[in-house]
Amino acid sequence: MVKKRHILFIVENNPVPQDVRVWAEAKTAHEYGYEVSIICPRIDKSSSSREKIDGIEIYRHFTPFEASGKYGFLLEYVNAIFWEFILSLWIFLKSPFQAIHSANPPDHVFMIAMFFKLFGVKYIFDQHDICPENYVAKFQKKDFLFKAMLIMEKLSYRISDIVISTNKSYRQIAITRGNKDAEKVFVVRNGPRLSSVNFVKPNPRLKEGFDYLVSYVGIIGNQEGIDVLLRIVDNIVNKKNIYSIKFIVVGTGPHWKNMVSLSEELELKKFVEFTGYIPYFNLYEILSTSDLCVNPEYCNEFTDKSTMLKIMDYMTFGKPIVMFRTKEGSVTAGDSAVYIENNSIVKFADAIVDTLNNRSKRVQMGEFGKQRILNELNWDVQKRNLLKAYEYLDTNFS
Repeated sequence: MVKKRHILFIVENNPVPQDVRVWAEAKTAHEYGYEVSIICPRIDKSSSSREKIDGIEIYRHFTPFEASGKYGFLLEYVNAIFWEFILSLWIFLKSPFQAIHSANPPDHVFMIAMFFKLFGVKYIFDQHDICPENYVAKFQKKDFLFKAMLIMEKLSYRISDIVISTNKSYRQIAITRGNKDAEKVFVVRNGPRLSSVNFVKPNPRLKEGFDYLVSYVGIIGNQEGIDVLLRIVDNIVNKKNIYSIKFIVVGTGPHWKNMVSLSEELELKKFVEFTGYIPYFNLYEILSTSDLCVNPEYCNEFTDKSTMLKIMDYMTFGKPIVMFRTKEGSVTAGDSAVYIENNSIVKFADAIVDTLNNRSKRVQMGEFGKQRILNELNWDVQKRNLLKAYEYLDTNFS
């Protein structure tokens, strides 16, 4: 057991404890003997600005609006930097921390870390997303903001004492593009905390008389492929004339209203349900009831190298998956998914229908994914790598 130290987590784009990865990391650090504080945005006005949960202090800062365009994101980040610095300074004066553990996107926390390095504070860059590629996926541009993100990423690597990557593709980027020593880059994959998952019984009423239920879980933004999913459903319903499948989209985001409108324009309202935000129990009930789950994000520079948390949610509940082929998606899901080449909407629609019509294949795929989660990808396995990263920091930078 290492000596008790204080770690400050800073996360910009998600509140805590709703951010599953950050909360799992924070709880692991606390269980390991660290004092833990977290700075995050206050997106829900009903949440308190300061709260202590399971021994972890959470400080939430003001967020004026939910950004949607690139300049909106820029204003959001400026607001975040201001409050993150003020709160981190206040926390440090009250109870000095020895390390800052930042969760991107974006890659701006290095600016705060530079200041605290004057006081011997170490910096952990936990790279959840590769922001330059993410920017291109969102806006289809490589303009001055893209170049600025490359610079910010490079400085984040340079300032960091260690880097935590969510998969081997990100680790390779840190080593090559970031020029980090391999021994200072640790892979800590996303993984479900099985002790917190409630495996409820399927609820056939959720199908509302349809033969099959196909589910999507995640953010509804401009890059998550909900518009693609609706085109896929359109192909199944209005071109193939198949009316036996209900689709359910769980989640919310800046493009929620646009996607609901598109569904109505395509005359799919009867076949597609948008739940918005729902409690975990309802989410688990939907996943338990689903016959198939989908990830409709196109393969691009960002998704090809990224591990999507929703994939492991599907696997946890033993559900077969249809998705566009990506390098890291294939590594994660393995034989639990059907992979669609060349971003083909028509082939994706065909795969949904074919997989639903082959029950034995669905059972086999789902069991493979579930066993992979139980044996390799759950958080109790992955957190060992996080502890190795902390031990390296304590040993080499004491």
